[in-house]
Amino acid sequence: MTASRAGRHLHGGRLTYAVLAVFTALSLFPLVWTAIAASRDNTRLAETPPPLWFGSNLFRNLEIAWTDANMGEALVNTAVVASVTAAGTVLLATLAGFALAKLRFRLRGAVLALTLGTMMVPPQLGVVPMYMAVAELGWTDRLQAVILPSLVSAFGVFFMRQYLIQALPGELIEAARMDGASSVRIIWHIVFPVARPAMAVLGMLTFVQAWNDFFWPIIALTQNGNPTVQVALTGLGRGYIPDQSVIMAGALLGTLPLLLVFTLFGKQIVGGIMQGAIKG
Repeated sequence: MTASRAGRHLHGGRLTYAVLAVFTALSLFPLVWTAIAASRDNTRLAETPPPLWFGSNLFRNLEIAWTDANMGEALVNTAVVASVTAAGTVLLATLAGFALAKLRFRLRGAVLALTLGTMMVPPQLGVVPMYMAVAELGWTDRLQAVILPSLVSAFGVFFMRQYLIQALPGELIEAARMDGASSVRIIWHIVFPVARPAMAVLGMLTFVQAWNDFFWPIIALTQNGNPTVQVALTGLGRGYIPDQSVIMAGALLGTLPLLLVFTLFGKQIVGGIMQGAIKG
């Protein structure tokens, strides 16, 4: 392949752009519909056909949702839970993935098999013993009850192991050991820089999952204590006739921070993924 051909940019045809436009519109429709529903009232949402454009009640519904659901505290709690969970998962999964990928020790295959086996166990089976442990520690309705059980995941360990097997040459580690580098120095100066693209992807996935998690937080937390966004949203629209517009406004408030994160860091995340793909 010549240098001129290697440096050329690939361009899609009209059909490619049309398909991308259709999929983009379908992907954005739920968000747009949430904003439209949040800007209307409950009566208009019940009519047929439903509204397809924005109304004048958006800020009023947002204010009601913010006040009724204590959304300010819920957003702060969710940001703390998602950030700490993502950071802990990335750190611990990278260390475990490196050990399973490049270190030689007894029962390494058994540890990997046991780790993968935990992915086949439905999380609902662990709710009762986990709640008993949280209650015994006195962590009920505290954020650590949601953070600590999620600090490491079998998927994260397996994901980082698979990445480091391909991206981290064993010769590089052996050369560092011959130069007298300690294990901590190897991890800090070699493993972490090489694993940075995969760490960014795993952190993004874990952050989104922790932000949207509902099943365990609704068990461990309460609306009047330290609610996350998903727990706080369960208190909206209660009554004989739920106010769907207020519920949609609360859902919009809970979604906007994620959109802000992707807007600010999406380019860096995609750049890290592409950098890892080129290195691989």
